[in-house]
Amino acid sequence: MTRKFSGDRLVVATHNKGKLEEFAALLAPLGITCLSAGELGLSEPEETEDTFLGNCRIKAHHAALASGLPALADDSGLTVDALDGAPGVYTADWAQTPQGRDFGMAMEKTWALLEERQAPLPRAAQFRCTLVLAWPDGHDEYVEGACPGVLVWPRRGAEGHGYDPMFQPDGHSLTFAEMPATQKNAISHRARAVAAMMEKCFT
Repeated sequence: MTRKFSGDRLVVATHNKGKLEEFAALLAPLGITCLSAGELGLSEPEETEDTFLGNCRIKAHHAALASGLPALADDSGLTVDALDGAPGVYTADWAQTPQGRDFGMAMEKTWALLEERQAPLPRAAQFRCTLVLAWPDGHDEYVEGACPGVLVWPRRGAEGHGYDPMFQPDGHSLTFAEMPATQKNAISHRARAVAAMMEKCFT
């Protein structure tokens, strides 16, 4: 049976201030105060699973156990059909360099691999987001959200982040990086996952 969230404080299992603010704004109308794992001084667990759900569960349960409060975690990435679902859970890893993350390099790598495989156009891909809400007693609930689209080259747009400049969602002529944030956030994978979690556990 689905468990509903009934408290007024929730840990968002992230050290990313922007992500905390995003979830805090969504949950504020429900009278829920969001705290980040970062501000509580919680460590970041090693993500050792090979699925979005597996890694998301690691983060959510780690934060719930360490804080004694319910915790919400997300894991997201890009899956490309012609690359057998890659980069998937390794989306951020593909951008990693000794100097930090370079998504320009990661996008070039992605397109080069598609060219190498002579993948036919259009090149279908999906942004995916998994959310897990975990309680300190070990129970959890999860939802998934996806935004299907195609990859384009050359890259277009200067907004957004990550692989946004090469991702054009289905039904739109703009890439995520060409859209204002309000337009992207209304249709994104994370928006769809959040809506599903709100319906499942917060209403």
